[in-house]
Amino acid sequence: MAKLALWAVLESKPGKEKEVEEFLKSAQPLAEKEAQTLTWYALKVAPSKFGIFDTFANESGREAHLTGEIAKALFAKAKELFSKEPEVHKIEVLAAKAHSVESQQKSAHS
Repeated sequence: MAKLALWAVLESKPGKEKEVEEFLKSAQPLAEKEAQTLTWYALKVAPSKFGIFDTFANESGREAHLTGEIAKALFAKAKELFSKEPEVHKIEVLAAKAHSVESQQKSAHS
């Protein structure tokens, strides 16, 4: 179960919105390779405001993500794409509702 999370807030530079969207989409394969990252979402909050939300079972998983390929790429592109340094918040999951694809498929066939 996810107990910890990260919430990163990203504000694109004017005219860089599409590049930020493409950058975030391109990070999905990297997230798929992170065994300790339970969920990973790249989000568009407003026309120039984006976010990344990830969940982890423990602190070692969260720290592995923070020092992993996505974080390195994010901060390497920060000055080029973002109007300010990305804000990364370490948060604690208090409650969650998760439903696996397998459970949905079983329910659909019942």
